[in-house]
Amino acid sequence: MKFGVVIFPGSNCDEDMVYVLSRVMQLETVRLWHKDTDLQGCDVIVLPGGFSYGDYLRSGAIARFSPIMEPVIAHAQNGGMLMGICNGFQILTEAGLVPGALLRNVEQKFICKNVYIRPQTDRSPLTAALDLQKAYKIPVAHAEGRYYADEATLRQLNENDQILFRYCDASGQLTPEANMNGSIEHIAGVCNAERNVFGMMPHPERAADEALSNTDGRALFESVVAKALQFQS
Repeated sequence: MKFGVVIFPGSNCDEDMVYVLSRVMQLETVRLWHKDTDLQGCDVIVLPGGFSYGDYLRSGAIARFSPIMEPVIAHAQNGGMLMGICNGFQILTEAGLVPGALLRNVEQKFICKNVYIRPQTDRSPLTAALDLQKAYKIPVAHAEGRYYADEATLRQLNENDQILFRYCDASGQLTPEANMNGSIEHIAGVCNAERNVFGMMPHPERAADEALSNTDGRALFESVVAKALQFQS
């Protein structure tokens, strides 16, 4: 299995992602420059966090039109796995690959801290191997992470089981305090209807190495790998 990490001008979590995939997970991993159009035969594409193009206009709005995005979108439309983390999630929404939008945090402040999220479905490669009753401790680092969708979209997301994670407290409860950025219905991540494209605001790559005393995020990568291997077989 081969992973490709797309690097845009302003990406700052790309090397974290490459490290986790290649060193922690021991997976073949390549860097894909935003001006390239060759995905180099990658099975899973990752759009990492950061401030692509300085977050001008809206976060992810310019990156969505990078040359690399044409083959990335084709990869997703052909059923290939595509994961967006933080800024990568914003790019996914700008490209219309997952529903909804990411708005400024409710208190208009940048938030950088550990939070808890609880998986909501086992029907996505990102969550298939996770414990739906567990609160996973994963860091966030964003200023525009408040998930929003209109009523019709929210209804569709719930009916189709497309909500991947919700912000919660350490015991898994959906308290107002746990929803630090004001996301609608506590939503921290969603997938597309076909379940091969998934985005989330928290950073699992920052909670995957034992040196950080937190490996909750590794479970998400293990879930993706297990599902992809199952698909390949």
